[in-house]
Amino acid sequence: MDPAELAIDPDEVRRLADCAKEPIRTPGMIQRHGTLLAVDTATQVIAVVSEDAREWLGRPFADIGNPALADAVRTGTAVDPVRVSWGGAPADAIVHATGGLTMVELETVPTGAEYARTAVVSALGRLSAIGTIPELRASAAAEIRRIVGFDRVMIYHFHEDGHGEVVADDRDDELEPFLGLHFPSSDIPPQARELYISKIGRAIASTQAAGIPLLSVSGDPRAVDLSHAELRSVSPYHLQYMRNMGQASTFSLSLVEDGRLVGMITCAHRTERRLPVLLRRSLEVLAAQITMQLTHMREVARLEHVIAARERRTALLAPLYASDDIHTTLLGGSETVLGLIPADGVLVRIGGTSHALGRTPPLDGVTRALAVLEGAPLASECLEADRPDLASVLPEVAGLLVVPLNGTDDVLMFFRGEVSREISWLGDPGQTNRPDRLSPRTSFSSWKQTVRGRSEPWGTVVQEAGELAHELEVALKRRAEAQLARLAMRDALTGLHNRRYLVERLRAAEEHRLALLFIDLDDFKSVNDVHGHDTGDAVIREVAHRLVAHSRETDAVVRLGGDEFVVLLDVAAGDDVHGIAERMVEAIAAPIVTGRASLTVTASCGVVMTESGAPGPDLIEAADAAMYRAKRAGRNRVSA
Repeated sequence: MDPAELAIDPDEVRRLADCAKEPIRTPGMIQRHGTLLAVDTATQVIAVVSEDAREWLGRPFADIGNPALADAVRTGTAVDPVRVSWGGAPADAIVHATGGLTMVELETVPTGAEYARTAVVSALGRLSAIGTIPELRASAAAEIRRIVGFDRVMIYHFHEDGHGEVVADDRDDELEPFLGLHFPSSDIPPQARELYISKIGRAIASTQAAGIPLLSVSGDPRAVDLSHAELRSVSPYHLQYMRNMGQASTFSLSLVEDGRLVGMITCAHRTERRLPVLLRRSLEVLAAQITMQLTHMREVARLEHVIAARERRTALLAPLYASDDIHTTLLGGSETVLGLIPADGVLVRIGGTSHALGRTPPLDGVTRALAVLEGAPLASECLEADRPDLASVLPEVAGLLVVPLNGTDDVLMFFRGEVSREISWLGDPGQTNRPDRLSPRTSFSSWKQTVRGRSEPWGTVVQEAGELAHELEVALKRRAEAQLARLAMRDALTGLHNRRYLVERLRAAEEHRLALLFIDLDDFKSVNDVHGHDTGDAVIREVAHRLVAHSRETDAVVRLGGDEFVVLLDVAAGDDVHGIAERMVEAIAAPIVTGRASLTVTASCGVVMTESGAPGPDLIEAADAAMYRAKRAGRNRVSA
């Protein structure tokens, strides 16, 4: 389900606003399984401590007595982690600097999972061989669950509007399946997402144990920024959320792509379970590998789609250059605009003429909608909500995509009808499933919502339609240029090639053996004088038609001007050029019936043949001279 299909409930908007007020970066306490010491970087005095280390507050950090740790604090060197002894037990110490303080976090090492991180290497190898996104997600959830031993491992995908979807769910058989369920954006609000981008791994050791308050030598300890702290305490609302889901502890990994939180991996357990620091770091590496693979797969799929779409656009637009009917080319071939841009219907308006394909609204409604848009583009999947002014004139349209062409009145319009859908939520996201607005949902049983009034989402189709419009604009421009070029080579009255074409053709064909027939109508002036120029033009057109009809596909028929014609033949040995010329002269002499008269005209033809390399102008002059010899010999004949 695409996020654009989900209408955001007003209560959800208010929940997001309330969530933004929570001090999740500065909670003023840490989780109970660890200890925190914050050292003033300038004085090396311990300025902030968790309550379980109150005896160290205000003392020099050097008094701790661990030289390696003291050296890291003094120099501000990040340590992640170093093994130390704390309270008589082995502990992992993590050192990092923030806001003038050097933070030292201490976690006792949990038993039983110290070397589980070695399994991460094997998992990396197996996952790297997977080639599809669904298989990678499912396998990643299974691999991580085997490593950490939690009851459930889920992978979430975040849609553009902030709501999420469970796309992988490896779980104990006793647990309810969550695969395919959606959850609202307030489950992980924007400020939490920002934090999760900078802090890839996050452990919540217990949803029941109360946090340990921070103490400060001066000021408010709640001002200490714990954004990058492993031990940062969690929002009480989030803890309640976890308890409502039956989770006693969790470990989550962010999937970050180009600075965006695109997904999460969450490990959840029904009893308290804590992972050692080194295993968490190994899993962060695994999460980064999974993100890279997902990114690569999506990019490969995108490029394959782009290439296929480009090839289909080429197939659609290539015939446009040779076609006299733009709309038939775009809407009537084996490849159509509607096939390239999926929609229920399309209207193409080019040069003031509109043609439609598929299911489209009445033309008067479309015309009024375009008048309202005034040449502006539009992409809407819920026209009633986005543009009620357009919905009123296009009542059956839920999705509308408008792409202007050339900055003129030309346009492509795509229409989609309503598609009713049922969305399965991870618990009813509405207010009836919450004690108050900010509270988490009390039940996470699958809850279904029917979404109406929307079309299928346009998604990448918007960009593809823009690319089609751009390439169509280029094709139309080049088509117009080609038409102008062809017109420059054509005779306006007959549509035959003209003198310019003949000169170019002769220049290009100097390496071939050619024959040139120079044809001039006999006493054509009398046709114009007696019958008028309209009849004279009709006679010229008919003669042109007869010359084309009696020429071969490889021959070029040219009107030089007036009543003079040339037929250019690319000849081979054995061709009966003289016979071809005689048939043409004979064809011209047949009676011509026009709207005003029936008359007969004759023609004289001069024939010249040349070997390769003869200059074009010389060939035309020689053929002209041969034509005059035919006239002097009595007309209506052929002369060489």
